[in-house]
Amino acid sequence: MATPVYRRIMLKLSGEGLMGDADYGIDPAVIRRLAIEIREVREMGVEIALVVGGGNIFRGAGLAQAGMDRVTADHMGMLATVMNALALQDALEHAGVFTRVMSAIKINQVCEDYIRRRALRHLEKGRVVVFAAGTGNPFFTTDSAASLRAVEVNADVMLKATKVDGVYSDDPMRNPDAERFRRLTYDEVLERKLMVMDATAIVLCRDHSLPIQVFDMTRPGSLKDVVTGADVGTIVQRG
Repeated sequence: MATPVYRRIMLKLSGEGLMGDADYGIDPAVIRRLAIEIREVREMGVEIALVVGGGNIFRGAGLAQAGMDRVTADHMGMLATVMNALALQDALEHAGVFTRVMSAIKINQVCEDYIRRRALRHLEKGRVVVFAAGTGNPFFTTDSAASLRAVEVNADVMLKATKVDGVYSDDPMRNPDAERFRRLTYDEVLERKLMVMDATAIVLCRDHSLPIQVFDMTRPGSLKDVVTGADVGTIVQRG
């Protein structure tokens, strides 16, 4: 078995990534496959923290643009991430992985409140920890939440799971001539306004020298490849 190059990772999953080919909700086959891939990496001794978005169920910013109060819309979006986190917990536990969901908003009848020291203890004991409800504050994305939690739990890397194999100069779905970058600096991402993560998340990673690796989670085995140091996707780090 290949040796992992990271001790502790933060894996950021989008809500849309749970939909599969559907237009809405969660595809059970997709979430089962994700759980198995996460289990394989956990069995290598890697400590795993997760943040999942809620865009497959509800996107607060979208409804705010349509006229809903932004704070209300974002609170609804936080609840959508809790639903996805519980679904991931269920899939992981069916795959034999001890998992804890920790929420940034108080909802402790269904999951734990987020307490940093408790989260660290879960990770040290080999449990996968799923962080839900973003930062608990409106106007912040789940990308920013993932960066914040990654810094708080001393993750070695931020792994941004997407549907494409890295960061491109343009949307590769629309522009077949778009260039894929193998390596970028944080400032290059910000200056070129590349769609890696939002600016707040990038700056937080930059200020704490937390590398970001963007990769295609839809390809089976990709998570293990990234964790073992394979040259896949795009790495964002200091120059």
